Amino acid sequence: MKILGIDPGTATTGYGIVEKKGSEVTCIHFGCVETPYGVDQAIRLHILRKELLVILEKYTPTLAGVEQLFFVKNMKTALSVAEARGVILETLHSKRVKIIECTPLQVKQAVTGYGKADKIQVQKMVKILLRLTDIPKPDDAADALAVAMYCANNSNFNS
Repeated sequence: MKILGIDPGTATTGYGIVEKKGSEVTCIHFGCVETPYGVDQAIRLHILRKELLVILEKYTPTLAGVEQLFFVKNMKTALSVAEARGVILETLHSKRVKIIECTPLQVKQAVTGYGKADKIQVQKMVKILLRLTDIPKPDDAADALAVAMYCANNSNFNS
């Protein structure tokens, strides 16, 4: 089963693809969709959808984990990310990909065993668990791989 993990954002959306065969989880690919600063939000959202469709076509995941908004200091940023999440969810749904939404706390708990782990702890565990030579960069891609691993290792989602 191929699983897509997504760390939503408007400027940068991280994504990671893992494949689960039995109890083995391997990294297939990871990266970020970046949109240009200073252009209209509608254009940024269009770019995000277009790039996500390319990823879905190329890797054909059957399951996608999308991180939820958790704690936001800036309301403008929260609204922008919420709009990106909406585009992501609709795009996944339109391609009939099963969607799992998860909180950062759930992802951290699943990957490190500690729900309040910091970013570097999560990144190091992603590297170790996926047997990568380096910590995935940028941070958004590492976070997305952690979301994909959360889905891969949660038996409730593997039907």
